[in-house]
Amino acid sequence: MSGNPVIPNQGVNDPHIRIFGDTAYLYASHDLSPSNDSFVMADWQVWSSLDLVHWQHASTLSPDDTYLRGAVEFTSAWATDAAEKDGRYFWYFSEGDARVGVVAGPTPVGPWSDPLGAPLLAEGLTSTQHYDPGIFSEGGRRYIVFGAWDYFIAELGEDMVSLAEPPRQLRIQDAQGPYTYAEGSPFEGRGTDDKPFLHREGDLYYLSWGAFYATSLALFGPYTYRGCVIDDSSFPTGLDQPTWPLGPAQGRHGSFFSWHGQTYFAYCDISQTGNRYFRDTFISYVHYRSDGTIAPIRVDLTGVGRYEARRGRIRAAEYFRVLGAEKLQLDRHTDDFVVMGCHGTDARVEFPNIEGLLGSTSVAIGAAGTPRASADVILSRRSDDGTIARGAVMLDEEGLAELTLAVEPLDDLESIVVRWTPAGGSVGIDWLHFH
Repeated sequence: MSGNPVIPNQGVNDPHIRIFGDTAYLYASHDLSPSNDSFVMADWQVWSSLDLVHWQHASTLSPDDTYLRGAVEFTSAWATDAAEKDGRYFWYFSEGDARVGVVAGPTPVGPWSDPLGAPLLAEGLTSTQHYDPGIFSEGGRRYIVFGAWDYFIAELGEDMVSLAEPPRQLRIQDAQGPYTYAEGSPFEGRGTDDKPFLHREGDLYYLSWGAFYATSLALFGPYTYRGCVIDDSSFPTGLDQPTWPLGPAQGRHGSFFSWHGQTYFAYCDISQTGNRYFRDTFISYVHYRSDGTIAPIRVDLTGVGRYEARRGRIRAAEYFRVLGAEKLQLDRHTDDFVVMGCHGTDARVEFPNIEGLLGSTSVAIGAAGTPRASADVILSRRSDDGTIARGAVMLDEEGLAELTLAVEPLDDLESIVVRWTPAGGSVGIDWLHFH
């Protein structure tokens, strides 16, 4: 069962994950060989998954399927992104660091055709380099963001293969990136990078460049630099090495996406290959603090959508699916997040693919919320084929409690659902620990 990397040793990188229907699609660049000593990328790939754990190769786009057909030994199939409109799918791709093209198809995996027979974004259109497209959708409109060092955005036309307006530059205040303090680098002092991506959470728009990001209350900015999602605390199991020349915050081309009420960051990693030219894709959970900043992600081999009971506590905020509850920062001074349910609401979180449960006889549950609030708690298999534990929790005067329940016999691999109905206030689940 895959954790991180999600598709091991295949050179699948620069991941942009989109949810279409009930499936996650990973639109990726493809490093050709573990022996690469430069960026050798001869095609683009799509992989699909129903659970972020099991992935299948679904489509390959060759340069010969685009306006690049006939290009001699083309090996600059750089980053991509995809979008849907009116039942048609559009896959935007980088021709190295120079131009952006687009293909269209009837499904998220093609078959693909090139409607323009020419680049969508050509050299000379703006003052930046035209590559690393990211697509942002809102209110029925689609926008494309792109560039290196300076980022530009433009609304796409109704046909999705033209621009509805001239690109405009996105301004970022106090920007920082992997090169900002890189003494001796030819890019020393640069505030950003390439790899721009846009997403929204609540009232804030997030403009990211790899692991670094800025926020704004308006899509077109101005944006204010807020931080980096990777720091020393991101590597509890030591995956900060091997890494890029400027450290583990460099090179993290990726995308943010949400599914079933959870948010994720998919990004490049080289800790397993040791080769910056043969990259893997990792996925980590994303937790938004109450002030809009993002808590440092955890970079590990467990990944997402699966859990290892032998490692101890399972953080409730790392659920796969949530209904009737929301993830909240418990204390603005810490990065402890709970899944909070409100008075009278039936809350539910799902944890598929929990490994190492054979022999477990009890489960401890950490809870937090309104002082003296209570909740009935039920654990069952994901298939809802029977209760495996049931009890009631009462929060103390500080709004905290631990509940230990006996569990029915479990298989080594189980998918568990936790349900609770708060009374007298809000009750959130903080963690689970099987013994």
